[in-house]
This record gives sequence, C-alpha cells and structure tokens, in this order.
Amino acid sequence: MSSIRGGDFNQKIDYVFKVVLIGDSAVGKSQLLSRFARNQFSLDSKATIGVEFQTKTLEIDNKTVKAQIWDTAGQERYRAVTSAYYRGAVGAMLVYDMTKRQTFDNMARWLEELRRHADKNIVVMLIGNKCDLGNLRAVPREDAEEFAQRENLFFMETSALESTNVETAFLTILIEIYRIISKKTLSANGEPDANGSAGLLKGTRIIVPNQEPPIQKQGGCCGGSS
Repeated sequence: MSSIRGGDFNQKIDYVFKVVLIGDSAVGKSQLLSRFARNQFSLDSKATIGVEFQTKTLEIDNKTVKAQIWDTAGQERYRAVTSAYYRGAVGAMLVYDMTKRQTFDNMARWLEELRRHADKNIVVMLIGNKCDLGNLRAVPREDAEEFAQRENLFFMETSALESTNVETAFLTILIEIYRIISKKTLSANGEPDANGSAGLLKGTRIIVPNQEPPIQKQGGCCGGSS
C-alpha cells in the first residue's frame, strides 16, 4: 500500500504529472480543480477563458510528485488550443454534469478528441460531477458505469461543492500514473520490465474513510480493491 502525503516540499521534485480536465462548459471543471488544489469553492465562479493550470505537490512512496492540473474552457471557440493543451499529458479527467444529460452524451466526442491528440497510454477517469444534486439527476449511474467499462476508464461521481470524492478522484488517477511511470523507470534502468515487475509494483491502494471507491477500469489496480 502506498503512503501519500500532501503539502509543499523543499526537496527535489521526482516527477511532474500533467493531468488535463476536459468536458463541456459549466460542468464544474474549474471548481473540481480549485477544491483539489486549494480546498476552495466559489459560488460565483466565472467561465474559464482559454487555459489555466494549478499545481499541487504530493509525496507518494517517498517520492515527491508535482501534479500540474490543466483546466480548459469547454466552449467551442477555444478549441484551437487543443494540441498544445494535450501535449505531455499523462492523465485526463472527462467531466460531465450529472444533472445535464447532454454533457454526458458529449463524453464520447471529448474522449475521441483526447485519444486523437494525447498519448495512447494516458490514464483516463470519467467524472460525474454535482452529485450533491441527486434529486436533479439526469444521468443514471449505471449509464456512466457502462460507458466507463466499455471505454476502459476509471469512474467516480463527485461534488466539488461538498468536496465529495474530489481528493479521492485526483489521488486515484495520480497513483495510477505513478504506478505506470515507476514500472517504466524500472524497465529503463535495466530492471524487470512491466511483466516481470508486476508483483513488485502492483496493488497500490487508496483508502479514504466514508467515500465510495471508484469503479475500476479493466486491469486497473488502485482506488478500490486490488
């Protein structure tokens, strides 16, 4: 089980992981980022113009990891930034508003764009945001789970307003990235490759009390049961 510690560290940065947030406008991408990076939520948040990013430093298994989280405007007129936005990303969060069916229906298009521009091994999580508005639900959890399993994605429902599952979602994707990058580092150093070292690096697990574990993508091994 991995040890995880948040905060600012004076020691050298071992890894920088770029994670992008994508999805329609007004689904809560900026609020998710603000909640994770600064534990803040603003009721009068304005639409993102262009691209913004924030960082948060974590310690995973005694390695210092800087998460660089990029947030982009969901409006079509800002789509020209696409290729630069995805360049170098090792993780992505596909965010929809669970009270607005159209934002979920558009996930297939966002995923197609992501796969066209990003690295094929990018770690992707589907996020159904605004789960605090359960009485307004327009996207059944089963629909999202089916989509996530079909596309081999992690899945979690969150509430940036109530801070439900936000940290868990980000940590899950960052831990999975760390697990994959660690294997690649071992392989590059002449140690056992991903197959030979599976027993060594497998089984990363995050336990957060009173929060639902994410639905696992096929072959995933973090966030829920290993």
